[in-house]
Amino acid sequence: MKKRLTTSEVAGRLGVGKSTVNLWCNQGRFPNAEHVEEARGPVWYIPESDLDGFEKPQKGRPASKSKADGAAKPKRAAKKRARK
Repeated sequence: MKKRLTTSEVAGRLGVGKSTVNLWCNQGRFPNAEHVEEARGPVWYIPESDLDGFEKPQKGRPASKSKADGAAKPKRAAKKRARK
């Protein structure tokens, strides 16, 4: 039988917070995770096999294409003020 881990156990193994694991479950990063309603509230159970080869996503926003390619951002033309 597959061992099922709680979000706390997964968080401890991966060195992240429980809320991060909950977010990843909601995003579908653990494909076989189960969302179960229990008396204490909703709980995620993640099969241990889902952690095999799992890579944490990089922090921050993904780089835009222009920055990733090393291209300079086009400059905006300066606005001219109308004189009164």
